[in-house]
Amino acid sequence: MGALVVRIVPIESADPAALADYRDLTDAALRRVSEPAEGLYIAESLTILERALQAGHTPRSVLTSPKWLEPLEAVLAGYPGDVPVFVGSDEYLESLTGFHVHRGTLASMTRPVTPPVGQLLDTARTVVVLEDTVDHTNVGAVFRSVAAMGADAVVVTERCADPLYRRSVRVSMGTVLQVPWTRASWDDIVSALRERDTTLVGLGLTDDAVDFDTYVRQAPSPLALALGSEGPGLSPTALADCGVVAKIPMGNGVDSLNVAAAAAVALHSLRLFR
Repeated sequence: MGALVVRIVPIESADPAALADYRDLTDAALRRVSEPAEGLYIAESLTILERALQAGHTPRSVLTSPKWLEPLEAVLAGYPGDVPVFVGSDEYLESLTGFHVHRGTLASMTRPVTPPVGQLLDTARTVVVLEDTVDHTNVGAVFRSVAAMGADAVVVTERCADPLYRRSVRVSMGTVLQVPWTRASWDDIVSALRERDTTLVGLGLTDDAVDFDTYVRQAPSPLALALGSEGPGLSPTALADCGVVAKIPMGNGVDSLNVAAAAAVALHSLRLFR
């Protein structure tokens, strides 16, 4: 394996088309539409870039300032290929991206192809299913908990926020690049789980919801833990498809947790009692 060639390009002299991946990154609605369609995602910071490279992902280009160039070259060392590195002042980077790039480096990465949901579930014993979770911060936090608590995979529905949106990647501390995941319709998810005799457990506040602390002590394997959107939680359709609906015991008049916090608590309990 040859060493990666770092091709430094002063940003002022770069072809504007080559910088299109980095333009106006603060427009979240635009990025949600364009990044998946264009087959890219943005890795923000040297740490995230390093984890992306370790996961086998391919950089299209890198954007940085002079003070970050030396540590960037160290991260890129040893990887094959020719990567253009656009270098400019902090002020220029901010004018291009629309925000202060205080983590020093952005990389445009080729988006990996996700597997069919059935293939993902074939080897998974503990799965998290996110139904229409729309906040990128929450999605990233769930992935971080999945990695930390030893779950195997994440499946997100078609309207769920993009796990590879830069905020999700950043909040996940890059674990979204390591945790196997895919996107599928709710019906396809349920069908694939049933074909593999995987119990679908939804976290919800229905009248018949069982105590999760009690349930987890005899929880079956394989198991899929379903969480819903911020506010309403799992849809009525999703709740009806769950073999079990459970709720995390609350105190002091609190009825529920944020979806990311609930995922962390539930996954920790599963790790303790399974």
